[in-house]
Amino acid sequence: MATKKDLRRLRIKKSIRNKVSGTAAIPRLSVFRSNKSIYAQLIDDVNGVTLASVSSAKVITEKITKIDASRQTGAELAKIAEDKGFGQVVFDRNGYLYHGRVKALAEGAREAGLKF
Repeated sequence: MATKKDLRRLRIKKSIRNKVSGTAAIPRLSVFRSNKSIYAQLIDDVNGVTLASVSSAKVITEKITKIDASRQTGAELAKIAEDKGFGQVVFDRNGYLYHGRVKALAEGAREAGLKF
């Protein structure tokens, strides 16, 4: 059964997705936050294709805080995006508040050169 918090996030997510869409030239950077890890994908919504993905579970090997892991994950995604020729994306926070790990991932991607 979904909690009030889950239903609220899904309502916000639906609202965001009505406004944000990715293309082949400017993909959507979608974030998913679990209790242990954070995941990010570059998605072309026109063709329905995931162009690149990265997770903190794969990127991080040493024991660090979740915030630092999120920042490194964002930087890694920015490197992958640059290699594939994407300099700009639209950010989809997926219903999560722009705070904590989601904000750290976004800042890490921006510091590594991704524009949004």
